[in-house]
Amino acid sequence: MDPVAFRIGATAIYWYGVMVALGFLAGLWTASRRAPLAGISGEAVADLGFWLVISALLGARLFYVVEYWQEDFADKPLWQTLNLRAGGLVFYGGLIGGALAVLAYTRLKRLPLWKLADVLAPSVSLGHAFGRIGCFLNGCCYGKACSLPWAVHFPPEHITHGAGVHPTELYEAGANLILYAVLARWFRRRGFDGQVFALYLIGYGGARFVIEFFRGDYERYYLGGWATPGHLVSAIAVACGVVLYRWRRAQSVGEETAGR
Repeated sequence: MDPVAFRIGATAIYWYGVMVALGFLAGLWTASRRAPLAGISGEAVADLGFWLVISALLGARLFYVVEYWQEDFADKPLWQTLNLRAGGLVFYGGLIGGALAVLAYTRLKRLPLWKLADVLAPSVSLGHAFGRIGCFLNGCCYGKACSLPWAVHFPPEHITHGAGVHPTELYEAGANLILYAVLARWFRRRGFDGQVFALYLIGYGGARFVIEFFRGDYERYYLGGWATPGHLVSAIAVACGVVLYRWRRAQSVGEETAGR
């Protein structure tokens, strides 16, 4: 697979960037349609879009540069840290950057934070599915050696040298699509504000933790050599989701009791 989608003159446009852009568009569009169900205007989500994109990209790139500084950036010009066209984003960094943008936006516009978080959560999964397909087309985030019928073979010049590997990018894209469907449906029956976002953290963190066992692109491992950086952050995401779920549910029960 050629990672270049097309060229504009001498400038190459990569599939990775195309899919990330499509992911942002799909996520914002679905979130803007869901927002009125929570009493938030679709225009408010659209206005948030620009800041959400910028913050998520900055956070994702910062995490990538920090994680791969020695391997990819220590001996290169500083401007290379901003070259996003060929890939190089860490999802959890983007999630943190986006969360900070949402927090600042809700404070500025005086919007209900947890309602907006619930509106956005399913769409984060949808957008992420597009991004992981971009990873597959780019050849990054590849899996360990695999002899199963669904193993994929990248071109011989790829770092895997054409050997069969787990299509971990597609595993994660599929998990995100399933999570999107579940959360979008659950949104209509949520019991308290913040529930959908908490379930997203638990669901995605759990799925990512399992998929990490099949990833083959890491150079550093932890906890005796079995845990990837993704394992560690996924475990934190699940823990945060559980704490958030219990906290918001307790607050909801308290508010209902006080209102009687």
